[in-house]
Amino acid sequence: MKNKIAITSIASFSALGKTSEEVWTNYLNPKSHIVEKNIGDNSFLAVPISESLAEEVTALRNSDIKYKSLDNSVLYAILASRKAVAKAGWNDSAFGVNIGSSRGATQLFEQHHEEFLATGKTPTLASPTTTLGNISTWVAHDLKSGGPELSHSITCSTALHALLNGIAWLQAGMSERFLVGGSEAPLTAFTIAQMQALKIYSKSNDEFPCRALDLDKTKNSMVLGEGAAMACLEVGEQKNALAYVTGFGYATDDLQHSISITDEAECFQKSMKMALKDINPEDVDVIVMHAPGTIKGDKSEYKAIEKVFGTTLPMLTTNKWKVGHTFGASGLLNLELALLMIEHQQFIGVPFVEEKNPRKEIRNVLINAVGFGGNAVSILISNAL
Repeated sequence: MKNKIAITSIASFSALGKTSEEVWTNYLNPKSHIVEKNIGDNSFLAVPISESLAEEVTALRNSDIKYKSLDNSVLYAILASRKAVAKAGWNDSAFGVNIGSSRGATQLFEQHHEEFLATGKTPTLASPTTTLGNISTWVAHDLKSGGPELSHSITCSTALHALLNGIAWLQAGMSERFLVGGSEAPLTAFTIAQMQALKIYSKSNDEFPCRALDLDKTKNSMVLGEGAAMACLEVGEQKNALAYVTGFGYATDDLQHSISITDEAECFQKSMKMALKDINPEDVDVIVMHAPGTIKGDKSEYKAIEKVFGTTLPMLTTNKWKVGHTFGASGLLNLELALLMIEHQQFIGVPFVEEKNPRKEIRNVLINAVGFGGNAVSILISNAL
C-alpha cells in the first residue's frame, strides 16, 4: 500500500441493530433473524429491520418535507452515515462520499410504475427520487459534506467497490477522508419474485432457512435482508483507527452464463491473491466469505479459497445465515463483522458448520464479496495494534 488507510469508524442500520454493542450482542446469539414477512399479497422469508428502527425511518422521513418522497434505501443510508461520521469525529465538511446500491430505489420505483400503469401518469418527483445518484447526493446534503459525492451499482459487491474507490481517492491525494458504503431496501414482492425465478430463494421453514456455508446442502437457500453500512476512511496512522486496510483485490470472471460464477471462482482466486500481495497467506486468520447460501455460490468460493490457501485454511465464516443477503450493502456488513471480531478477539462462526481450523488470535481478516457478473472484491484488514 502506498499510504496507510485507516478505518476510523463503521456504522450500520440493519436487523442486527444500529449500534456496535447491539450488533455484537446479536452476533453472539446463534439465532437467525430470518422471519416470515408479509410483502405485497404474500408471505416470504426475509430479514427486515426491527419495528423500532422502522419508527426511526418514519421519524426521519417526517423530519423534513424534502425527505418525504425518498426511498427507504436513501433513508437507511442517511441514518447509518450520520452515525459513522459522528463516531469518527468528523466535525467539518472536508470529506467525500461514495455510497452504492445494487437495486437503488426499488420500492419507490415499483410504486411509481404501478401508479403509471393504473393512471398513465407519475408524480412530479418520480424521476429524481429513483435515480441511483440519489443515495450519495442526499447523504452529502444531510451531512453537508464538501467533497465529491459518487454513487454506483456493481450488484452484490457494490459496497466493497465503494471502499475500493475511497482508497483510490485517498491514495491519489485527492482527498484525506472518505465515507464509503452501501444501502439496500429490496424487500418487495417483485424483487423476491426475481430471486425465485432464478431458483435460488429459500423455501425452508427450518431453524436456519439460509444454509450459507453448508457445503453439503442440496437446495439453494438464499434469503433477502435489508439495511445499510458505512465506514470512514482516512489517510495515514490515526489514533482512533479500528483497523487498517492492508490489501485489496478485484477481478471479474469469464462468464459462462449471465449470472454464473465459474466452478472454482477464478474471480475470487485473483482478487484474494491480489489482496494478499504483501502478506503470507498463513497470516490470514479469518475470511468473511460472501457465501450467499446458494449451492454453487458457496462451493465455488470455498474451492477458490482452497486454491489460494492450500490445506491450511483460515477460519471461515459468513453472516448471511443470520442477516440475509443485503445485496449492495452486504460487503460493508461483512467488514463490520470483521472489525468486531478483531476488536473482541472472538471468532463468530456459523452455528451449523464446524470450524476445522481454530486460531487463538485474530489479527488479519479477509473480506469477500461478489455479484452477478462475477465481479469479485477482496479486502484485507489488519488490527491497529
